[in-house]
Amino acid sequence: MLRRFMRVGSLEIAPGALLAPMEAVTDLAFRTVCEELGAALTFTEFLSAEALTRGARKAVDRMWPSLEGRAFAVQIFGREPDALARAAEMAVGIGAAIVDINMGCPAKKVTAGLCGSALMREPDLAARLVAAVRRAVPAAIPVTVKHRTGWDECSINAPEFAQRLVDAGAAMITVHGRTRAQGFSGEAQHAPIAAVRAALPPSVPVIGNGDVKDVAAWERMRVATGCDAVMIGRGSMGNPWLFRSIAAVARGAEDPGPPTIEDRRRVWRRHAELTLAYAPEKMRVHELRKTMAWYSRGLWGGSQLRQRSFTTTEVSALKDMTELMFDAAAGVEATTGAVPRVAPASAVAKAIRRHGGRGGHDEAEPPLMEEAVTMNAPAAPAPVAAS
Repeated sequence: MLRRFMRVGSLEIAPGALLAPMEAVTDLAFRTVCEELGAALTFTEFLSAEALTRGARKAVDRMWPSLEGRAFAVQIFGREPDALARAAEMAVGIGAAIVDINMGCPAKKVTAGLCGSALMREPDLAARLVAAVRRAVPAAIPVTVKHRTGWDECSINAPEFAQRLVDAGAAMITVHGRTRAQGFSGEAQHAPIAAVRAALPPSVPVIGNGDVKDVAAWERMRVATGCDAVMIGRGSMGNPWLFRSIAAVARGAEDPGPPTIEDRRRVWRRHAELTLAYAPEKMRVHELRKTMAWYSRGLWGGSQLRQRSFTTTEVSALKDMTELMFDAAAGVEATTGAVPRVAPASAVAKAIRRHGGRGGHDEAEPPLMEEAVTMNAPAAPAPVAAS
């Protein structure tokens, strides 16, 4: 049976899924949609401590507090103790309930600066960073860290690394089940996450992360690792209903299942409304196109909508296009009783589309992201599920 809440320091987090930071994804609009669909805690975008402390508008403007007084977290990255400490103070100043330090991002532009997952090769410095942030913020604000299993397969050090961070003051550890060398390729491994859970005191929550895109994967992660919660990132993009499903299962209720066409339309309208209200004016059309792409994904007419969206820069025209697609899809759903979906493309077709259209080059790296967290039950007497 899942417990009623998870405690991180003095903060209590209700059962359900938590949305973590993803650069260019977890803006205020998306965070709000996820909160309204059951996310118990959301994170701002992944933010550079150095950029924040020199007042870079692009970074500072991403540190929006959640609406309606909801608890939220801010994730920062860097390698200078003073900069991280000052950035943490800024996060607390806007009302953050948690300050999270990223030591897991594998992106080249982050690790080239010896930040993110590169810090796993410098455990002494990593511990000093945690200690600096811990000293800078009030005792009631938990300082947490996300890291990977190690730099590569020859340097798996997650349990020892996590212990150093906890000794320095970390109140919660999130482990992505891949090395930095893997990036987002291959499958996330559960064993290193379980090893971290076994190495740390029971009072310190351990969050499992990687490849959780549905309720079944949530169940597998928590059972295999005994973690206190599960982190979900890429699986939530365009699928905020995942939080609704996990929150229901965590309460012991029935999974409400996938969204109907009208569910999709309603949430798209809410997401678009928030985007137009809070996105910078010069980014509104771009962000609106992104919502159109997310909520039309996998539906008949979605591909044509995405192509047509680049024929105009008028907000009203973009909204009208999307409404028409939903009207057509709703008509098919009413007639057939099923959501009209596009058959998934084969792996060969995807590869041709990906490489053929890019002159043989690999796909670009995924956006910088941290993943969402979902609450888990106690591990005894049987292995528990993370959310």
